[in-house]
Amino acid sequence: MLSLFSRLLLPFLLLLLCQPLQAAQKDPLVRLAAMPNASLLLEENGKTVASKLAGRQMIPASTLKLLTGLAALEHWGEEHRFETRFYLQDNILWVRGGGDPFLVSEELDLIVTALQEQGVHKLDGISTDATLFDSDLKIGGRSSSDNPYDAPISSLAANFNTVSYKKSANKIISAEPQTPMTALGKKIARRYAKKKSRGRVNLISEENGPRYFAELLAAKLRLAGVAVKNRLSAGQVPHGLKPIYTHKNSRTLSTVVAAMMEHSSNFIANSLFLLMAGDKGPLDMNKAQQRMQKWIRKRFKWKEFKVVEGAGLSRENHLSARQLLEVVKEFKPYRELLPNHKGKVLAKTGTLRGISCYAGFLKRDGSWQPFSLLINQPSDYYFRVRVAEALSTRHRLPTALCGKDC
Repeated sequence: MLSLFSRLLLPFLLLLLCQPLQAAQKDPLVRLAAMPNASLLLEENGKTVASKLAGRQMIPASTLKLLTGLAALEHWGEEHRFETRFYLQDNILWVRGGGDPFLVSEELDLIVTALQEQGVHKLDGISTDATLFDSDLKIGGRSSSDNPYDAPISSLAANFNTVSYKKSANKIISAEPQTPMTALGKKIARRYAKKKSRGRVNLISEENGPRYFAELLAAKLRLAGVAVKNRLSAGQVPHGLKPIYTHKNSRTLSTVVAAMMEHSSNFIANSLFLLMAGDKGPLDMNKAQQRMQKWIRKRFKWKEFKVVEGAGLSRENHLSARQLLEVVKEFKPYRELLPNHKGKVLAKTGTLRGISCYAGFLKRDGSWQPFSLLINQPSDYYFRVRVAEALSTRHRLPTALCGKDC
């Protein structure tokens, strides 16, 4: 039997023995090393300093936007501006969508001013041509929720095919001073206002995008003093008609990509993904996949990978940490477009259910170093951030995170 002294001492001994184990469990790098479905690659000045399952194909989630962003920047260049063309026939204003993913309300104000300068003061109606993109796009991973990140993609769209609303005195009004509420916007918002008095929801279907754009443009024109009859239609711009105005977005591609990264915009990402397939419609996901695969094989010489869309929505997308690190390294000239975390990390997150990823650059000894982290098992949301911070500040890394590449 244990003596009284031994019985009193035993809890303290057990506590002392457990402290190192508890500390190890709290250490994000030790935890990462023990995860069976997590991969990591970190380089410092071209030398691998941390590696775990770097060659395994994993689901990248929204870190795939690094690949889409790089492809777009190399395809068009940082200063590229997307275009939307306007035509006039029999006092009907035709609008041909060019896939510009950033036609926000403020951009429509610039369009209205330009149209007035071109002599547009009275219109019998507005017709939209959104035939550049296929009318029945099948995007892997996109669900039918009302959330803005599930917004439908169309080649003519306002405000990322979303509407911001609020309920005031039992009326549905716009939650944005720069965006008039339209008939379609009100109809869609009313579906959700019973449960939530304020919010931003998507337009549900592809065909609603051009309709909402036309309604919003008509409202903006009326506010500017242009008489517009409520005749809205869709079709194709009559053959041979010359544009009266070509609008180049006020934002360059680099600004668009930065916004895509900051807000993880699936709408922007898959718009870019489709647009890179060519300039003649209808563009669909099959064409976009083929074009992207061709570019990837030529650019990176990869053999094993899978990219089915550009936003990282689909679980069918597969890249390894090594492949993603190659993308990150090529993204170096554009790294300032990535979200900045406390001046220590410039990186893109990726999140799906049970998936948590992070890739970009972290600062070690005052210089930016590339890393990729793909966790394909449940973990708390900020775990990846703690891993990146630890990789940034600690010189001695766990030996379990130094695989054959180190």
